[in-house]
This record gives sequence, C-alpha cells and structure tokens, in this order.
Amino acid sequence: MLKEEKTMKSEKVYEGKVLNLKIDTVELPDKGYSKREIVEHPGGVAIITITANREMVLVKQYRKAVEDFVLEIPAGKLEVNEEPRETAIRELREETSLEAKKLSYITEFYTSPGYSSEKIHLFLAEDLIEVDPQPDSGEFIEKVTLPLDDLLRMIERGEIMDSKTIIGVFIAMRFLEKN
Repeated sequence: MLKEEKTMKSEKVYEGKVLNLKIDTVELPDKGYSKREIVEHPGGVAIITITANREMVLVKQYRKAVEDFVLEIPAGKLEVNEEPRETAIRELREETSLEAKKLSYITEFYTSPGYSSEKIHLFLAEDLIEVDPQPDSGEFIEKVTLPLDDLLRMIERGEIMDSKTIIGVFIAMRFLEKN
C-alpha cells in the first residue's frame, strides 16, 4: 500500500516574483529520509482558441529557459487573488487582442508534479472578437493562426514541444470531432 511522505523540515531557499524554491526533508514510508527540491508556483491558465474557420490562435515568443522561440497556446500566471477565469480573459486579451463570447472551463493539470506545484487551468475560447490590443509590458509576442491538422503535424515533427499546447491541440481536435 502506498503511503505519503511526511515533511520533517522545510527551508525556503529562494523567493521570487514568479516562483519560490524550497527544500523539504521528508521521512519516507520505509522510515528513511530524503530531500525534495520543490518549485512553488501560483499556477496559471492556458486558453484553447478556436476560430470560426476551425483554426487555433497561438502565440510565438522567445523563451529564455530553452533559448528558443516557442509556439504556444495563450497562457499566463495567476495573479494574487485572481480567479482562473479572470486570468484567462486578461491573458487572451493581452496576448492575442481577442475576447471570447463563450469561455468554457475544460480541466486542470500539473505541469511537472515531480518538482513543481504549478497547476494549469485550461479553458476553451469560442466565438472570438477582435479588441483593442493591450499587450503586457515586457512581452514580445507574435500571434499565429493555424489549422489544427497543421498543428498536429508540427507536434509529430517535434516543432511544437510545449506540453500545455500539445494538450490543448488534442483537446481541441476532440472538441471539433464532437461538434
């Protein structure tokens, strides 16, 4: 039978604007001890955007952590006391200059539960309308609209490697199959 690890000690190593890092000493089920390096993250949202032409709106931006440009579905970090739906509305507007007449909650998932608490809340945006651009300061983003079939081929070729985007594309395909 599986048992939980019991935290014996927790030490905050770094406190930042986007994340915190702590090291926990845990007692294992076999009574041994180990250290766990944990990234504390407030969570975020990601938005699947489907146009009237059954295409998806994505954003392309440079990601320093991987030293490359990454094609992603619109997404962003939850702000303090902000509900995921509010974050989705804000991020969709900031990153794509779009609003959704219909915004549906789909699911939530952990990005890397082996070392991070980050949870993504996934939404589906439909019936999109263009609005005045309201870019977030410090973000340099290109909006890209592509057919789902092209996105699937890009995933298969390793051109799209962002996990939330891969999840979003497959959920969008499933959604369009049903409708």
